Amino acid sequence: MSSGVDVRRRPGIWSYFSFNSGPRRRTSVSLPNHSTHIPHDPYEKLDRHSRKPSSNSNTFMTDFKGTMNQGQRMRYLKTGGIVAFIILVLFYLAPRDGLRSAEAESPSGGNTASDPKAATSRCEKSYSKDKPLIQYALMVDAGSTGSRIHVFKFNNCGPTPELESEVFKQTEKREGGSGLSSYKEDAEGAAQSLDILLDEAVKSVPESYQRCTPIAVKATAGLRKLGPELSDNILKAVRHRLESVYPFPVVSTERGGVEVMDGKDEGVYAWITANYLLGKVGGPDKTPTAAVLDLGGGSTQIVFQPTFKESADGGMPPKLAEGDHKYELSFGGRDFTLYQHSYLGYGLMEARNNLHSVVVKAAYEENKASADPNAWLKQPVLNPCVAPGMSKEVVVELGDHPLGKTVTVNMTGPSQGSPAQCRRLAEDTLQKDAECGLAPCSFRGVHQPSFEKTFHREDVYLLSYFYDRLFPLGMPESFSLSELKELAHKVCHGKESWDVFHSIEGAIEELEGRPEYCLDLNFMLALLHTGYEMPIDREVKIAKKIKGNELGWCLGASLPLLSKTSGWQCKIKEVTK
Repeated sequence: MSSGVDVRRRPGIWSYFSFNSGPRRRTSVSLPNHSTHIPHDPYEKLDRHSRKPSSNSNTFMTDFKGTMNQGQRMRYLKTGGIVAFIILVLFYLAPRDGLRSAEAESPSGGNTASDPKAATSRCEKSYSKDKPLIQYALMVDAGSTGSRIHVFKFNNCGPTPELESEVFKQTEKREGGSGLSSYKEDAEGAAQSLDILLDEAVKSVPESYQRCTPIAVKATAGLRKLGPELSDNILKAVRHRLESVYPFPVVSTERGGVEVMDGKDEGVYAWITANYLLGKVGGPDKTPTAAVLDLGGGSTQIVFQPTFKESADGGMPPKLAEGDHKYELSFGGRDFTLYQHSYLGYGLMEARNNLHSVVVKAAYEENKASADPNAWLKQPVLNPCVAPGMSKEVVVELGDHPLGKTVTVNMTGPSQGSPAQCRRLAEDTLQKDAECGLAPCSFRGVHQPSFEKTFHREDVYLLSYFYDRLFPLGMPESFSLSELKELAHKVCHGKESWDVFHSIEGAIEELEGRPEYCLDLNFMLALLHTGYEMPIDREVKIAKKIKGNELGWCLGASLPLLSKTSGWQCKIKEVTK
């Protein structure tokens, strides 16, 4: 899947992100006049601050005092007292909000803001005078199944921003989905669906910081599938509502403030998030990095840093081949050459539909020669990826097919569990036999360096739906693919094999509430072992958080927003009469 972009010249996401801001325009608070007391400077010219050379600097004032009588001096003192009183009154009447905002927005002082909610216990002063001590950034993840907001708080106690806390909130589930794409023609309704998230941000970010807290909205696979016209209308409505209703500055259109995110960026941002939280990036030492495999609803991404030997060995190339899969970036004094690919249509929800459509199309071919070729649609359709004794009514999207674009069927499990047959169907959806233009390939004809040869020992983190399906069934933080295979075997054989799950709180409810659990696990196994060609004994890890912080692409996409050169400016507070 080539975008036609020369990735060798493609700037990394950090190319516009500098932790040291450029020169800041200075504003003069007060200008010295000739009556201002100037401290003596031994390197200054003698006549620098005087009207004319004089051997006695007090002569002028002595002459001036001598020309004034007692009444004139009293009038001058009274006038001075009145002026001082007026200045004092104006100082106390001035809005405190403006003073706090100036303090919060100024990058020069670097000290803790007066608002106690904006304080940090890590240090008392910013590492750099060009950066504020505390910064916030907001990122809205507009996914295919729902929208989520991340409110990140950073401190600048060191050369690299440290994530101090995170607030997370998501839209409530509703029939038909709660993602932006579920609103289709109702662009304004889609924009308003984010209000519950933005209201949470208003509560979480101190008021004095809100007008200098950037926000970006990045949609993923859901809006990609909706088409350009409908998705553009939704994105425009979202931007207008953010700019007109909420105090946060929205990142510019040119910098992708409200956009459908490129799949490759989604994967790389997730890689940055995980490795940043693990402490593997951000410093000059060459710590081995972790691979990140993210399984969303509509797409899945793989990102890792392959290691090649200095010279070719056994046909192995000396470095990563050029192509759209190559992603280069620099951060923390290190250069990274990453392999990445995003598979649109292979997220878990899409994988379910892909597999269901294989079952439906096979049943259609089996029955199309009968007297009533559509009679089978009224009967339960046997599906080896549904556990015995379970069934579910499913709307299957078929695209261009004699049965129509969609068909509703009752998917029912066979009398006995069939995990091997289910995995075979999952493997069929991967299109392993597709033409491979640049060997080696993973699936669907996409080039990928050998995982076994170029990423043999480093950590592999499985995120999102990998975690959501495996953790509730008692899988530990680290396990092998063979153990995942054993888990799928137990789940696919139905309740008679579920006794082991009674010791895990909530596991039985999970299994009973998801008839497609057998499908989900076999697709994951097929994706990792057959698709990406990981050895069956390869150890992998699942995680939702690291050090209490959510994983995913959002943190990696938010780090560049800490620089004002990333496409936003503080909002100016309106003056109320």
